[in-house]
Amino acid sequence: MMRHLDFDYLQQLRHSHPAWTLLRAENAPMIIGFLQRTFIVPNLRSIAEQPLGAQLEDWLHHLRQELGEAAFPREAMAYLNEWADDRHRWLRKYYPAAGDEPHFDLTPAAEQALHWLSGLEQRQFIGAESRLKQVFDLLREIDQGSETDPETRIRDLERRRDAIDGEIAEIRAGRLDLMATTALRERFLQMTDTARALLADFRQVEQNFRHLDRELRERIATWEGSKGELLEEVFGDHDAIRDSDQGRSFHAFWEFLMSPARQEELTTLLERILSLEPVAELAPDPRLARIHYDWLSAGEVAQGTVARLSEQLRRYLDDQGWLENRRIMGILHNIERHALALRENAPLEEMMSLDEPAPRLELPMERPLFHPPIKPCHAIVAERLTSGNDQEIGAQALFDQHHVDKERLRARVRRALQTRDQVTLDELLAEEPLRQGLAELVAWLAIATEGHQGLLDEAHPQELTWHDDQGRWRRARLPRVIFTRQQVPSP
Repeated sequence: MMRHLDFDYLQQLRHSHPAWTLLRAENAPMIIGFLQRTFIVPNLRSIAEQPLGAQLEDWLHHLRQELGEAAFPREAMAYLNEWADDRHRWLRKYYPAAGDEPHFDLTPAAEQALHWLSGLEQRQFIGAESRLKQVFDLLREIDQGSETDPETRIRDLERRRDAIDGEIAEIRAGRLDLMATTALRERFLQMTDTARALLADFRQVEQNFRHLDRELRERIATWEGSKGELLEEVFGDHDAIRDSDQGRSFHAFWEFLMSPARQEELTTLLERILSLEPVAELAPDPRLARIHYDWLSAGEVAQGTVARLSEQLRRYLDDQGWLENRRIMGILHNIERHALALRENAPLEEMMSLDEPAPRLELPMERPLFHPPIKPCHAIVAERLTSGNDQEIGAQALFDQHHVDKERLRARVRRALQTRDQVTLDELLAEEPLRQGLAELVAWLAIATEGHQGLLDEAHPQELTWHDDQGRWRRARLPRVIFTRQQVPSP
């Protein structure tokens, strides 16, 4: 029912309703013209931030060429963010389920303002007869649908059957009662207005669903009782979103429209009616031939919104750590209560900034596998080297180098630390002596000093001995090397 338009209510609407503030905006012609050509004319439900900003830049450039460079001096993204803030609410800025780029959609209030402005044009033809007939049809349908007496309903159906039989007899007798051209155009224009209004209603449907979801979330955020009582409160009447009047009406419409037979019937009817000469003279919008597909696209968005809201609500309530993390849940609910209290009076200064809207995940299975270093497959062939003078210098020392596998040495340390907390280098060499002499000893020292993987005890030096390739004893004096379990990482 229409609310009484008293002074206080109208004063409140004038300052708070987005449709009224849009009409009162200083740049209303620029804003409304852009929203009309971007969202309404192509019937787009949402547009990503980058392409929408590019379209607004083109629109502003076109206006500046006519009005001068000083007109509309701000950047396109500044205008878009302002139109989507809580003060204006002409656009809805949100992040889709799949993707990190924000999207913008027209709000129902802004679409109401655009629809009202389009109705200000003086209409050449106003159909009163078809509207009166529609009123009678609706009243008759309500009366027949609410009748509880079977005999009364049967008599009504028999009267309708007799009327249909009489019409069939008239047609067989060659007497066709065709609709007058005026009546035909009148009903076509009424159909056009209703079809376009139905497209506009879908944004309001989505808004109503989101409003229902917000009310439930506010009850959850301020709930002080047990989780079982909360579930009983929220789901006591099954699904609050689906079982609302808005939800039942939308699902009935969706089931009606999703019928393949209904879609085929709509396609056939639109093709036949648009081909009629009286209708063609009205130069109808060619997109009317596909209006039912636009309904389907808009309905899919609303259907996805309902499914997503229901899923989010259930996931929000399905908290397995209610008892285990009670202190954490209490902190989160306190933050939510403060957020709700500050929603209408948000602070002007920036409180916190986030680098990204979601955490970045790096899964272990996405890391590349280990590739061993490439080793020469064949022996390096020594060739005669010519020095800068006539003296012959032996180059055999250049080819007597050994490759020490540090990973093999680290594995020995890890195996030794599996049964003890620490191990010294002399203990490791007692179990397995040096194989490659001084080069291997230097590799042990490198492992101990790289990344603090070991400790060098300068106060307790030690001597290590080994045999070289010629069987001679070699001796080295060095600090005591100690490896600990905490300081030797896995590869």
